[in-house]
Amino acid sequence: MLDVEEFLTLRDLFNQGSSISEIARQTGHSRVTVRKYLSSQIPPLPQKRTRRPSKLDGHKEYIINRLKECPLSASRIYREIQDRGFTGKYTIVKDFVHEVRPKIGVPAIYRYETKPGIQGQVDWAECGPIEIDGERRKLYCFTMVLGYSRMRYAEFTLRIDVYTLIQCHINAFEYFAGYPQELLYDNITQIVKKRAAKSSDSAWNSHYQDFFEHYGFIPRLCRPYRPQTKGKIERTVGFVKKDFFMGGKFTSFTDLNYQLQRWLSRVNSIPNGTTHEIPIERLKQENLQQLGNITPYHNRREESRKVARDSFISYLGNLYSVPYKYAGMTARLRISDSTFKVIIGSEEICAHEIQPGHGKVVRVKEHFKGLLSEILKQNCSSRDRSPDVLRFVETGVEHRPLSVYDLFSEGNGR
Repeated sequence: MLDVEEFLTLRDLFNQGSSISEIARQTGHSRVTVRKYLSSQIPPLPQKRTRRPSKLDGHKEYIINRLKECPLSASRIYREIQDRGFTGKYTIVKDFVHEVRPKIGVPAIYRYETKPGIQGQVDWAECGPIEIDGERRKLYCFTMVLGYSRMRYAEFTLRIDVYTLIQCHINAFEYFAGYPQELLYDNITQIVKKRAAKSSDSAWNSHYQDFFEHYGFIPRLCRPYRPQTKGKIERTVGFVKKDFFMGGKFTSFTDLNYQLQRWLSRVNSIPNGTTHEIPIERLKQENLQQLGNITPYHNRREESRKVARDSFISYLGNLYSVPYKYAGMTARLRISDSTFKVIIGSEEICAHEIQPGHGKVVRVKEHFKGLLSEILKQNCSSRDRSPDVLRFVETGVEHRPLSVYDLFSEGNGR
């Protein structure tokens, strides 16, 4: 059957005076075909193809009803209709399920905007492995964003313990020159040991509780499996990874954080995509709690160590000396970012800078002053002392009067 364009071509040639034979030669159609369409006054109408029966026909109603009941996968539907006698292939089942599956829209969410100075959001993300001093370690990124101004803070860390978390907070507070009335978190163990239905009733990490009570802000916990509860910080984490970290070139861990601070200065100085205002300008309206109104918080990370007989303690794979008179005692290490102090009882006996890498021995000469002479004195006193003499214990002999023996003699005479 000719289409409409071919039909009109035949009519044009005929109207130009061409004969049926000439039209047949030019178009390649037979004279019978040319004569047939020239005698027709209307273009040919397309005819619908006769639909071939499908092996799926007897199962379509079942599939539609099952999908209405629950959102089953195509493979699950395929297995079910096989049990009902279906002998076709999986592909036509998958295509039909895709065609008739009820469309589920994305659930709407309510955008929650906070007032100035009320809330900040905090997160900690893993950024993959990093090699430092030949050691493969995990890299983490701490982020905090103020809800009203969208002012961002971030820094990379090598630990995710509560002491590092607290120090990151202190750094963020100094960066913002203040802190909001409340901070929103995930349910991580560095923050909460046991979550309650009401977040204020939760069992907090004791070190973190001491920190937030010192500053007086309120910690809030987002609902589990609801990342949109703190969507501002979720977007900030992704932004740091994609806009700064991914594909970057860094010479050291220090350089990584240095470049991050420069990046923060830039992104906090350009309009935010949601507020369309510059965060660092909007920060002036936050009315944050001022740091000058509260004493600085002393973030002390402490660990326990046993002083070995050779007067060394171990920390992060390296050995550090302590005064020899404390050998065998249990000490507390009060650790900061780059140093630690050794405390025994209430006395600070020494301090060390934390060395990078492993297998290093840090020996302070003064810690062993007088040890050799004390050992020599102990050796001399051992030689001068006379050795103990073994003495036998005499067995006691019973003394009897002679009259007793006379009685025995008389008895034997009888």
